[in-house]
Amino acid sequence: MSCEQAHMAYTSVSWLSGFDEVSYSSDQEAYLARLEEDLAKQLAAKPRRLQHSYSVALCAEKLALLYGVDPFTSRVAGILHDWDKAYSNDELIERARKTNLDLGVDLSLVQPLLHGILAAHELPQKYPELPEDVLHAIKVHTIGSAHPTPLDMIVFIADGIEVFRPVAEGIEAVRNLVGTVSLPELYWRSFANGVAYVIATERWLYPGTIDIYNQLVLARERGEEPFTTTKETA
Repeated sequence: MSCEQAHMAYTSVSWLSGFDEVSYSSDQEAYLARLEEDLAKQLAAKPRRLQHSYSVALCAEKLALLYGVDPFTSRVAGILHDWDKAYSNDELIERARKTNLDLGVDLSLVQPLLHGILAAHELPQKYPELPEDVLHAIKVHTIGSAHPTPLDMIVFIADGIEVFRPVAEGIEAVRNLVGTVSLPELYWRSFANGVAYVIATERWLYPGTIDIYNQLVLARERGEEPFTTTKETA
C-alpha cells in the first residue's frame, strides 16, 4: 500500500473527521517524502507492516491537530516507529544483546517490546537530525511511560487505534473517546486497554508494564502529571 492509499482510508473515518490537509513547508514535505520512501525500502518484505506505519503516521498527525501537538513531528515519529520491524524476532533479540540492553528479564520474554527501543537507538545513525522528542516517542511506543510527553501519548495512541487495526471492542472504545476526553485520559484508556488485552490472551506481562500501570493509576487518582489538564481537548 502506498501512503496515498493510506490517506484515502482516513477520508471516511468518523472519529477523526473534519480536518483539512496540513500545510507543510516545501522542506517539510520533501523530508516526509524521503522518510516514506526510505521506509518502503526498509519494510519492502513486510507490506502489512508498511501499511500500518503509514497509517499510524497519518493517525498521529490528525490526533496532534486535535490535541494541540506538533503534527509534523507526530507524523515523523509515526512513520519511523516500527523501523526495526524489518528484522526477525531472533534478529531483534540478538541486536538487543549486542547493545547490552537490560530490561531486567530475559530478552526473549520481551521480544515484542524491543523494536521501539532498538529503533530509537539506531535511527540517529541514519537520521542524525531527528530531535530527541521524536526518538523518545519511538522508544516508548511499545512499553509506554509513566511520565509521557504529549508526543509520546500521540504516537502510543495512534499505534493502537489506526484504521487498519482489526475491529475489537477495546480499540473501538478508545476510538470513540477521541476528541471527547483529554489527551492524557485517552492515553490512559489506550494503555489500560493494551494491558487488558495481554491479560485476556493469557500472555506474559512485562513487570515494567505493571509498574507503569500502577504509577499511572496513582497519578490519575491524584491529578498529577500527566493528568493535570482540565480541558476536554487541547
